[in-house]
Amino acid sequence: MSCEVLVLYFAKSSELAGVRSETISVPQQITSKQLWEKIAALHPRLCILKDQIVFAVCQEYVSIGDEVITLRPGDEVAVIPPISGG
Repeated sequence: MSCEVLVLYFAKSSELAGVRSETISVPQQITSKQLWEKIAALHPRLCILKDQIVFAVCQEYVSIGDEVITLRPGDEVAVIPPISGG
């Protein structure tokens, strides 16, 4: 079964995607790697950040990998690139 989730793009990921947020349809049970692949297919320019991105799913950090996440309609998925600062 699939559901609609809100994807929020921050910093460099927003720049590369060309949007700050969008709603996408994904399976309710999905690995974080599959979720990344779905988002990267929508915005291929994000691929340059592939090894640096982390997600925050409902404000909980999730690294990209084989961990299965369960999503519900309306959940927020934040795409967070590395943040530089001083």
